[in-house]
Amino acid sequence: MSTDTSDSVDVVVYATRFCPYCMRARSLLTRKGVAFREILVGSADGVSWSELSQLSGRDTVPQIYIGTHHVGGYDDMAALERAGELDQLLRTGVI
Repeated sequence: MSTDTSDSVDVVVYATRFCPYCMRARSLLTRKGVAFREILVGSADGVSWSELSQLSGRDTVPQIYIGTHHVGGYDDMAALERAGELDQLLRTGVI
């Protein structure tokens, strides 16, 4: 099911360029037609690893936020997709 991005909430993905789970997260969101903002972790134009840890309580990537909801990583987002809850979260920001 494709999500109409005109009705969707902000999606932010904290990621690194070559992390396989980051690539999977980008791919899933792209397949669903979801526009997202990517913030690179550990780069000069992104955030530091300590900032990510303070923000999410985790020190792994990706860390995915849909609206104000902290989804977690790719596995967490994929579980929402399998449960049929991801599209609603993308549309409304709540499950």
